[in-house]
Amino acid sequence: MSPHPSTLDDHLRADVETLWRYHHLDHEPRRTDVGVGLGSHDLGVADHTADLYHAGRFPLVVFTGANAPTTVDLFPRGEAVHFGEHARARGVPAAAIRLETRATNTGENITFTRRLLADLDVRSVTLVSRPYQQRRAYATCRKLWPEVDVVCAAKPQTLDEHLHTIGDDDRVINMLVGDTQRIILYAERGFAIPQPFPADVHNALQRLIAAGFTKRLV
Repeated sequence: MSPHPSTLDDHLRADVETLWRYHHLDHEPRRTDVGVGLGSHDLGVADHTADLYHAGRFPLVVFTGANAPTTVDLFPRGEAVHFGEHARARGVPAAAIRLETRATNTGENITFTRRLLADLDVRSVTLVSRPYQQRRAYATCRKLWPEVDVVCAAKPQTLDEHLHTIGDDDRVINMLVGDTQRIILYAERGFAIPQPFPADVHNALQRLIAAGFTKRLV
């Protein structure tokens, strides 16, 4: 049993779990040239980036992100700024952190970070994101920064643990639905490389949309 039980309705749980598992890539951890913490409403991204830095996974950290409607109240000075401050409070040296403060979507996170690091010979990156952003971050990076080796990472959490941490089931499910839709849509629009999209994921997505989780749909 999870130590953090959720109030998630039983009739939604199977479909939400299906999407949750789909976005986990389970990449093998390895050392890379830089760790890129993707801005969001989840401060756990900054925590996990700091943990990986201290574990020796990369010598340099970039936090990237301005604000989205879901973060402007939480991080009024911008996601990257707040994440950088949090990482420094966790012991990451200021000299090991760079901030990219203009990006407002994942494509810009990748593009602007690539420009920020143009003075370095970056051959590999660890993308640190929300647990359910991993697949979209990977697909976007492979399209927009194809020459680098990409490893995706997220704070190890069960679905219930993540729901407990965020404290808003509706927000998490809407974000999951939105990120899943973007896997197909952004590949079709040329923003990301195509990803496998199994039938059970498609069916779970459609049922959750029909249940009203449409706030993050494109």
